[in-house]
Amino acid sequence: MARQLTNDSKAIDPNAKKLIVFLDCGDTIIDEGTEIRDDQDVVIKADLIPGADTMVRTLAERGYTLALVADGRAQSFKNMLTDHGLYDYFTTMIYSETIKAAKPSPRMFKAALGALELTEQDCSRIVMVGNNLSRDVKGANQMGITSIFLSWTPRYPKVHGDESEIPKYTIHNPVELIDLVERLNEQLA
Repeated sequence: MARQLTNDSKAIDPNAKKLIVFLDCGDTIIDEGTEIRDDQDVVIKADLIPGADTMVRTLAERGYTLALVADGRAQSFKNMLTDHGLYDYFTTMIYSETIKAAKPSPRMFKAALGALELTEQDCSRIVMVGNNLSRDVKGANQMGITSIFLSWTPRYPKVHGDESEIPKYTIHNPVELIDLVERLNEQLA
């Protein structure tokens, strides 16, 4: 399976569900507090947030297109997600390291759209799930993408700094996303 803005990135399966799921990684799938880094600051190992593997696998098995949209180094994500058997569930992976921008920059979200052969007109059928109000939620909101705040970790603020950081939905653990995504997908039908 191809990754990150290559000519052989996978287009969306025509049989996939209408709703598309963009996921952050740190404190959304991976517990940042457990990261072990090498001397190059690449994460070599980390634990999953409880239920994150079930969330990713279930959404993929139910036909949802998953894209990783995350700030950090490509090798870190490859190490962590491969270690937990989740890497191949993503149709594309967008990393701040290769995009040369970090969320909330629209470049991150536009790169994901491009890799999935989507346009900004498709933003109304995309959700962005993340743990950071000022990056994930704000970035999604400014693109017209439905923002879902995963308020799992105590490491990041749970109160928005301004109106641009107010999420459309809030969940408290990864498995809550499964039913929410199903409901949102039904609304698109």
